[in-house]
Amino acid sequence: HVCGEKGACKMDKVLSAHEELLLVSTDEKFYLVPPDTQDALEIDRLNFELVLVDRNTVPTSAQNQTVCALVGIIHLLAGPYLIVGVEKNLVGNIAGHNVYNIVQFDVIPFTKSTIHLSESQARDNQQYVAMVQRVLATPGFYISYTYDLSLSFQRGYQLSQAKQNSPPLSLYERADHRFVWNAYLLRDLVVVPSLKRFYVPLIHGFVEVKKDCSINGKYFTFALISRRSCQRAGVRYFVRGVDNDGHAANYVETEQLLWYKNTWGSYIQTRGSIPLYWSQRPTLKYKPSPKIAKDVNHLQGLQKHFDDQIYHYGQQVVVNLIDQKGSEKSLGESFQSYVSRFANCLICYDAFDFHKECSKMRWDRLSMLISRLSPKQDEFGCFMVDDKGVVSSLQQGVFRTNCIDCLDRTNVVQSMLAHRILEIQLQKLGVLAAGDKLEAKKEFEGIFKNVWADNGDACSAQYTGTGALKTDFTRTGKRTTAGKLRDGYNSLARYYFNNFADGFRQDAIDLFLGNYEVDRWEGITVPSPFHNQKNWKITMLPLIVLIAFSMLFITLIIPSTNASLQLGYILFWAVIVLTTVFFILRSGEEFTNSPKLVHTGEKKQIQH
Repeated sequence: HVCGEKGACKMDKVLSAHEELLLVSTDEKFYLVPPDTQDALEIDRLNFELVLVDRNTVPTSAQNQTVCALVGIIHLLAGPYLIVGVEKNLVGNIAGHNVYNIVQFDVIPFTKSTIHLSESQARDNQQYVAMVQRVLATPGFYISYTYDLSLSFQRGYQLSQAKQNSPPLSLYERADHRFVWNAYLLRDLVVVPSLKRFYVPLIHGFVEVKKDCSINGKYFTFALISRRSCQRAGVRYFVRGVDNDGHAANYVETEQLLWYKNTWGSYIQTRGSIPLYWSQRPTLKYKPSPKIAKDVNHLQGLQKHFDDQIYHYGQQVVVNLIDQKGSEKSLGESFQSYVSRFANCLICYDAFDFHKECSKMRWDRLSMLISRLSPKQDEFGCFMVDDKGVVSSLQQGVFRTNCIDCLDRTNVVQSMLAHRILEIQLQKLGVLAAGDKLEAKKEFEGIFKNVWADNGDACSAQYTGTGALKTDFTRTGKRTTAGKLRDGYNSLARYYFNNFADGFRQDAIDLFLGNYEVDRWEGITVPSPFHNQKNWKITMLPLIVLIAFSMLFITLIIPSTNASLQLGYILFWAVIVLTTVFFILRSGEEFTNSPKLVHTGEKKQIQH
């Protein structure tokens, strides 16, 4: 970044995207017309060609609508579909650049009819469209037309310094593609250099900006950005651990930003699943046991993951918050063992059994962990730069925090580390006097805690389908009865989603990100992934339970003159119910809603 006007930190030579586009639709063409240039993008709905044309050639009487973003194109059974954002909300201003949350999308088919599809293909195509819409309905998609949301402030500054004498880059070209959720959807557009301003990178996660925060009569801006990785994206129990490229499940980079007078401050943390090969498939149990894969090279996966971490962030402190007993114990021990065997001096490992240490409401014990980590936090520092581009400090390492889900416990600890570094930054800037405590500034303390709690809820909803647990502590600094009740409700909702809804959601994410590519011959020469014959147990056993339970209930409520006969019926139907439930739980994984789409790479290996 090269900074200039007050309150702004301008990117150097960035090719901004068109902020508004008029989408004109005819039977043969789509036109995307920006308000500020003579060129318009023409998309042929028949041969799928993309070219620039003069805006004066665009039909003026055709159907049209204003769109806020060209998200991309996805190819399904019926043909390509155009995905556009149609409604956005202003989140706030970061570094002089507006940031928006897209709250509504349209998925528009190129072809106006599906008569070229068979009846079963048409049903499958509807299923695919529903999957795309399911992903787009998940809250937390953000864009900016002039600011690269995918890059942290420090990495953006370093890129600017490296590219000072280079031609301007588009937002997509300078983006960190770990966090660009529409990269796959843009593959038809990025190959045409003249279209760079027509599309924007889409990040998924959380952005909140609080302007005019006040401490001691001094006003500053506080912001939080969480960037979810798209490299091993998925839902809670279907995506765990690490893949062969070292990408960890539920990986999120969180950046806390501060702006005061002429100085920007930034602080980065990361979270991600334990980077070993392990799984935890739903089995109808409330908490299925994690399973560590055998006969695989865990060290290789872990090394790839931390090589990438060190490349992007420098030194690492691994903060492992999982239980050191019970089903999580072996996973934690394996993680510690492999980190020790990796023997990299840039990686430190710190285990903290969150549930044990904080049991019986002993939440004050978290301060022990923060005190233990504070020397490393001081050593790593944070990024600070003024409006003349003068850097006063760099962040030279990150805390990589995880629990089993990398959600509830992780967000609590990350917020405490962020609180400590913010206090240090505000003291350096003179907003807080030396020795002043941020927690004593009640008005801003409430803002800080609520922003971090909102971040926890957003990350949790995107991974599990519900808000985070323990957010009452993040919001208030203590556990409450209402918070416990809310956690109970969210836990039950998670159980339902994880067992009976997340297979579809995982398929939707894989389709959206290009992990699964639709074969146009599906349902003709290629088997449909949706037409697998169900095991008889999946249909019959729940039906038997329903009938037996109904008969048991009827037997209990209808009086009988023969008590011994009635007791015999009660015992008979109770045994049927219990026996059937036992067999269902024994084959639990077969009764869960599992993903149906096989990753494209794996599918090709199977075919060969």
